[in-house]
Amino acid sequence: MSVQEYLDKYTLSRKLEDSVNAAVRAKTTDPVLFISNHMKKGVQSVITKVKARQILDSRGIPTVEVDLYTNKAMFRASVPSGNSSGMYEAVELRDGDKGVYLGNGVAKAVKNINEKISEALIGMDPTLQSQIDHAMIDLDKTEKKGELGANAILAVSIAACRAGAAEKEVPLYKHIADLSGKATPMLPVPAFTVISGGKHAGNSLAIEEIMILPIGASRFEEALRMGSETYHHLKAVITEKCGPHNCNVGEDGGFAPNVSSFREALDLVKEAISRTGYDEKIKIALDVAATNFCIGKRYDLDFQSPQKSGQNFKSAEDMIELYKELCAEYPIVSIEDPFDKEDWEHIKYISSLGICQVVGDDLLMSNAKRIEKAVAESACNALLLKVNQVGTVTEVIEVVKQAKEAHWGVVTSHRSGETVDSFIADLSVGLAVGQIKAGAPCRGERLEKYNQLLRIEEELGDQAVYAGEDWRQ
Repeated sequence: MSVQEYLDKYTLSRKLEDSVNAAVRAKTTDPVLFISNHMKKGVQSVITKVKARQILDSRGIPTVEVDLYTNKAMFRASVPSGNSSGMYEAVELRDGDKGVYLGNGVAKAVKNINEKISEALIGMDPTLQSQIDHAMIDLDKTEKKGELGANAILAVSIAACRAGAAEKEVPLYKHIADLSGKATPMLPVPAFTVISGGKHAGNSLAIEEIMILPIGASRFEEALRMGSETYHHLKAVITEKCGPHNCNVGEDGGFAPNVSSFREALDLVKEAISRTGYDEKIKIALDVAATNFCIGKRYDLDFQSPQKSGQNFKSAEDMIELYKELCAEYPIVSIEDPFDKEDWEHIKYISSLGICQVVGDDLLMSNAKRIEKAVAESACNALLLKVNQVGTVTEVIEVVKQAKEAHWGVVTSHRSGETVDSFIADLSVGLAVGQIKAGAPCRGERLEKYNQLLRIEEELGDQAVYAGEDWRQ
């Protein structure tokens, strides 16, 4: 397209004249800057380039970062990654060359963005999120995004979402709320990881995480303070009872004391909460991740200790009794993945007891078909939402709608391999999910999500609503 054709197509001569007249009326002291800004607003934003690169996540493992350009600005996004992937989630494309990053490189995904996705999206309106996402889905042509890679597609989808918000001149959370049809944003209750175990740490604790939920806070700012104070009290408790060498942390920032029993770990957390004086305001959540230590139909609670492994097996019925006892003894309000991901019978049973929220993570893998089955069978009553298991912003919005229509709770979740991208904070507010799980109140890649929520609450001012006691709505 020639310069003259471009000018004619976008009627830039007329727009320039309008900008000059506006500058005269405004009596601006910097007419060039005024005219430039006025022209930008008058020209429709379109995607002009998409450039990807390989960066490292919080574990030092490669992941994808994208710069998406419009004719007005550049917008960046990066994607997280988990410890493992399941057969029902979108495919994370890795290179597989063991001689480079031990096979974890993402050069193929980066190349797919730079050579295929970029070409397909050039000229598209960034405010049309669904069209952008479906263009990439159609380009991939596989059910689980295995051709281009869900990591490639999601990075572009998030960057486009940011560009769309900028074009509408609204905050990202507001744009997401508009895309979902949700009118009222809400600050979620944070589920702070305070003790790590399982595959997230090198201790003897079978369960993956113990979290605290400041449900009794009146604002997110207060919830963050409660989480931070409890975390530091917990460090002191662990130092006193287990020694300072037990204050190392796991992948998501939770302390990893060398304890083996559920009760021993919960007693440490309970003592820390007691020292804060927030006993009635802070509740506890467990991420059991039981699939990791399920052998056949039994659960090996000592799987983290090779010298003991196989000596402390529990049946599913034993685990049910254990969960019932723990919920009676401690202020536990949520248990994630209490059984193996294919043990629908016992997950359904514990959900029917109504003793706490039962969250499906490995059970569901944020997969719409798995969610549909779980809803039909009343197998759990909350979704752990991992955006990289889905693959696009549009599909994420749909699975949240699916869960909420079933009157489930929704927990937006980070991954063990995180970046400093704060997208899930805005996503949680825009979709009003009520709960966010982003790790401990320490480590930059975790805190970036919590700090972004602070900024959003400040921006909303008197209109800010913290989920609090309504954390499961």
